[in-house]
Amino acid sequence: MNTSTPHFLQRLPRLSGWLFITILLLVSVWAIAPQQLPVSLYKLSLVSLAAVVGYWLDRSIFPYARPDWFLHADQLAGGDGGGAMEFGLQHDNEASIDVWDSSMLLLAGVSMLRRAIIIGCAMLTMGLGA
Repeated sequence: MNTSTPHFLQRLPRLSGWLFITILLLVSVWAIAPQQLPVSLYKLSLVSLAAVVGYWLDRSIFPYARPDWFLHADQLAGGDGGGAMEFGLQHDNEASIDVWDSSMLLLAGVSMLRRAIIIGCAMLTMGLGA
């Protein structure tokens, strides 16, 4: 452990560098054109609202394809691998369990990507339209 760095700087929260850059940019906007701060706050609130709306759109459009469901589908369906039977996979050997796990991980990844695209499009739409 490096003893020259203060303890509170060793465990900064995630994205604290981006927070610092954002504060620096806000101070720059305030110094150059203070009348633009309300506009910046307005745009930030619209984009944040669009992220929430995009998330809830994804949840309402795909209620049974949530990313966390695919990661816990095995426990939800039967507890010990019984969930694979509804997709036609047999649990005879270790290979079929690996296929079940890898396909569920793939579906979880695709659903996370779908959610990110929907939220990103909602944010982009709000940012361009406002």
